[in-house]
Amino acid sequence: MRIRTQITIDRDLLRRAQAKADSLGITFSEYVRGLVARDLGIRERKTTSKKPDISVVFDLCKSGPPTDIARDKDKMIGEAVWQNYLRKVGRKPRS
Repeated sequence: MRIRTQITIDRDLLRRAQAKADSLGITFSEYVRGLVARDLGIRERKTTSKKPDISVVFDLCKSGPPTDIARDKDKMIGEAVWQNYLRKVGRKPRS
């Protein structure tokens, strides 16, 4: 549970800290929480206001022909399940 707190800080120090947080792409509050957590040796959950890069989801594989998962998902899942079954019963799955 997070609790709201208030601190007094020098104006120049505040300006520099806000600029640093902005350069990191996080809020000033996230920046301060991270500093305190690191100083205390606590691993804080990563919470960023940035959206994840879409390449995390797409372009995972560079080899083979392009696929249309929306159209071919049933076929692809069926092939994966069949290959898994063959491995379980000791038959060599096809490559």
